[in-house]
Amino acid sequence: MSKYDIVVLGSGPGGYVTAIRASQLGFKTAIIEKEKLGGVCLNWGCIPTKALLKSAQVFDYLKHAEDYGLTLQKPDKDFGAVVKRSRDVADGMSKGVQFLMKKNKIDVIEGYGKLKGGKKVEVTDKDNKTKDIEADHIIVATGARSRELPNLKQDGKKVIGYREAMTLKTQPKSMIVVGSGAIGVEFAHFYNAMGTDVTIVEFLPNLVPLEDEDVSKQFERSVKKAGIKVMTNSSVESVDTSGKLIKAKVKTKKGEETLEAEIVLSAVGIKTNIENIGLEELGIKTDKDKIVVNEWYQTNVAGIYAIGDVVAGPALAHVASAEGITCVEKIAGVHVEAIDYGNIPGCTYATPEIASVGMTEKQAKEAGYELKVGKFPFSASGKAKAAGTPDGFVKVIFDAKYGEWLGCHMIGAGVTDMIAEAVLGRKLETTGHEVLKAIHPHPTMSEAVMEAVAAAYGEVIHL
Repeated sequence: MSKYDIVVLGSGPGGYVTAIRASQLGFKTAIIEKEKLGGVCLNWGCIPTKALLKSAQVFDYLKHAEDYGLTLQKPDKDFGAVVKRSRDVADGMSKGVQFLMKKNKIDVIEGYGKLKGGKKVEVTDKDNKTKDIEADHIIVATGARSRELPNLKQDGKKVIGYREAMTLKTQPKSMIVVGSGAIGVEFAHFYNAMGTDVTIVEFLPNLVPLEDEDVSKQFERSVKKAGIKVMTNSSVESVDTSGKLIKAKVKTKKGEETLEAEIVLSAVGIKTNIENIGLEELGIKTDKDKIVVNEWYQTNVAGIYAIGDVVAGPALAHVASAEGITCVEKIAGVHVEAIDYGNIPGCTYATPEIASVGMTEKQAKEAGYELKVGKFPFSASGKAKAAGTPDGFVKVIFDAKYGEWLGCHMIGAGVTDMIAEAVLGRKLETTGHEVLKAIHPHPTMSEAVMEAVAAAYGEVIHL
């Protein structure tokens, strides 16, 4: 029987990062993966979707070349080639993880892992052969998959999840996207940019409902302007897939409507992969589809840990990575701080992009803070105007009493690359005055952060 210090179950951005950090800390480490290294993020999520969205962005630029003083013959797309590029990018990243495993001397064990007593994992390979792996510490990082609603069963052909959405062989003429979180709106944007007739159906009153209300309203204006139909306060009650076109019954405030489309994309959240991995047999506690852990990711069973989508908290790649690093550093006896879940950035890569960290204005008011709120629109930004991307704004929220940076919310081109300033500033307990006095380069999109802070303190120059 193979014996390790640490075995990681799952090789997504939580699992493989955990394994690398464990190896760096001197642990003999193995990782168990039933599909491809990199998990959903590298193979079916974060990375390939960004490749699709880049193709959509370039296509959109080509269609609007005249706006930049350029003349082109009518641009067209090869949908199959767009999908292939996305798959090639994902494959390249997965090979990169293979290289990192070898570089860090991590054993990669292919197969389906199941926890057993005595700090063992039973691994079943593709030939249905089993072997036991033993470890002092076992870390569960099995991630999640697309959640199915009882009235919206996925058949992989007409009613699909995100995996099928990024590998369709032919482009559908029409699509209904159910749910307007990051996955839903990113695919809605991609297919709309490619020329598909897209309708978003959202149960809650606002698109991207977890975002600040000002951001949600701006985003809805932008997607409608782009030609996407939006139905909020609405729910898909049933779908009929018997005909050539799907008939979806949608309940709205005004009554029931029937929508027709070639494809329905279900983007209503995720379901954790915690079934059949031995949790029940070992008596590992779960709650609401999540494994229960403490601040160092220990379960109630000694030597078993869990990180990433399978535990409570934001289901984001960068969160899983941070949790895994924190977990193994704690095991190693390194001095480590518990993760501050109030300072986790969230990013949505549609057009316009959305990025946020900290409290929304509504949350800050409900928490009893007296606020200073500032907004700076990109329509007043020289860089944004020159780039032809004037939609959106930066919004900052400060505690009026002490100057604490409570929240930052951005919508516009490239804002997912800008939000780290607010994350770092909040980590360092930066005040509004300090942001104002940190000179930002001109002309850049990022100076909108400084301008928004200036607006909050009544010192804005360019409005």
